[in-house]
Amino acid sequence: MSLLVVGLSHRSAPVSVLERAALSADAQIKLLQDTVAAEPATEAAVLATCNRIELYADVDKFHAGVAELSTLLARHSGVGLEELTPYLYVHYEDRAVHHLFSVACGLDSMVVGEGQILGQIKDVLATSQELHSAGRLLNDLFQQALRVGKRAHSETGIDRAGQSLVTFGLEQFAEGATVEAWARDKRVLVIGAGSMSSLAAATLARAGVAEVVVANRTFDRAERLATLLVEQYAQGSAREGGTDVLARAVPIDAVANELTRADVVVSCTGATGLVLTAEVVATAMEGRAVRVSSPAPTPASAPGAGARGASGASVVRGELSPTSVGTEENCPLDPSAAQSVQTVQGVQTVQGTAGFSVLGEAAVAGMGAAELEQHAAWVDKGASATAAEGQPGSVALLDPAAEAEAITALAAAAALLGRVPERRRPEPVATVPRPTPVLSLLDLAMPRDIDAAAHRLPGVRLVDIESLAEASADAPMAADVDQVRRIVSDEVAAFGAALRAAHITPTVVALRTMAADVVAGEIARLDGRLPGLDDKQRSEITQTVRRVVDKLLHAPTVRVKQLAAEPGGAGYADALRTLFDLDQETVAAVSRAEGRDADTDSGVVDGRRGDGGLDDSGLVVGSRFSDSDNFESAENRGRA
Repeated sequence: MSLLVVGLSHRSAPVSVLERAALSADAQIKLLQDTVAAEPATEAAVLATCNRIELYADVDKFHAGVAELSTLLARHSGVGLEELTPYLYVHYEDRAVHHLFSVACGLDSMVVGEGQILGQIKDVLATSQELHSAGRLLNDLFQQALRVGKRAHSETGIDRAGQSLVTFGLEQFAEGATVEAWARDKRVLVIGAGSMSSLAAATLARAGVAEVVVANRTFDRAERLATLLVEQYAQGSAREGGTDVLARAVPIDAVANELTRADVVVSCTGATGLVLTAEVVATAMEGRAVRVSSPAPTPASAPGAGARGASGASVVRGELSPTSVGTEENCPLDPSAAQSVQTVQGVQTVQGTAGFSVLGEAAVAGMGAAELEQHAAWVDKGASATAAEGQPGSVALLDPAAEAEAITALAAAAALLGRVPERRRPEPVATVPRPTPVLSLLDLAMPRDIDAAAHRLPGVRLVDIESLAEASADAPMAADVDQVRRIVSDEVAAFGAALRAAHITPTVVALRTMAADVVAGEIARLDGRLPGLDDKQRSEITQTVRRVVDKLLHAPTVRVKQLAAEPGGAGYADALRTLFDLDQETVAAVSRAEGRDADTDSGVVDGRRGDGGLDDSGLVVGSRFSDSDNFESAENRGRA
């Protein structure tokens, strides 16, 4: 049997595909059951997070396994196989182990180094054990992945390279400031009461927000989370002289009303549809007052421009100021006809070509020669004034009267081309930045909870999984990442060696069992031929024969385990079975027995580690049978 993983993640598929392929908890259970029931697989585990969907299985055939697992993923995700296939990746044997260890260390996460994935892997193992879909291989694999992830976080500074997805999302709003400074005194609405929502609520509570409101479809869970926040963070904050965090729970129906009061919204539910539509957000934003800090007085400030509340904060409306496209005073042509401006959500953009006057180009198209001459004279007059003022970049212009022929040629070119190239610079277009967001929306759900169109609303900033993926691509990598990669490589090599050694152990056990049977048979024959032997003589002869067999088998069995642990050593088990004519069914029976032992007590049998079990150092040990377990040690038998 061999390890196979088929899946897709934020590295292989766009967010739109991940959203559609997301699996509910029930779908994950059904996928596990169907995978184990499929012919190529004997064990299965599903790792499904907001950034990945992966199906692990122990299969006996590679190509049949890939085809079956891909089909099962497509069937249970609801995405057609032909559409899903381009985004799937496949890892086999050592590469599959390397992939899971990298995932456990946070190297494959959207935020490199985040530690939340360890809890998700632990949940996967618990679910697979509960459903009995994880056997000896996957039990050992996922337990070792947890140990490797913990080792990476304890022995390196990978935690400095990354943080949780929640923290990374909040940092996008902070824009260079600390999350604590940005979040202080804000009102927060958390939609959902699962692990991700709880983490977001706790992070914001520690940052010193003024209030956390938890909304969930199951009100009891929302109330429990709110109570925990008050108990764990508000009291501690008061002891440290900080601001108490108020937390309360509301029904999911109250989200629209709470949205009008919130400064920050974090949503992560298991809903299959949108929780917040753009229309709901727009309704909440209508007539909403934007609380901003009082700016320092400036000469341009108009006294009493904004009414001040009791807190000293000025209140302004969340509207975008218009964009100026410059003025065209005394232009002989119609400026209104000249403007080619598009307005999108209150922001004006001017369409034109660099090197030409946008307004003039649009205005003179199709004009007569006389009007063109008049317009050219007005342009030259304006540019001459600029040159007279000594502005940088100004050029000396020619007299229009002296250049009548050039102007006539210019008019002909305009009639032919439909536009007039001008010698002045285009009017600068003022770019008005979006105002500071009134409402910050963080969507950590997959599929998305918040309508992507909400980002286009004035005063709203939306950060979702897709935007986090783009931001994480530019995130700096810590030097510790290389050290973690080395840890992963070493652990993969150790796990592979132990797995290969464990693969030959049933054959070695069958060989020693056969040798013990041969010794027992020969002693029985000796008793028949020499019935006069007393007990002492019979015992000495028996021990002597066993010592001879033990010594003959010791070196070959130790060496074959060493060779089998090396890459490409899987064939040594077959060679051993062939050389000693071992019964295949006997070897299979030993394997089944050891597999049952591993399943019964996680690899510990009668106080000893079973094959593929995990010792205290976290490494997989090859076998519970030492080379002299079938016979007593030669030294002890010599003393008998």
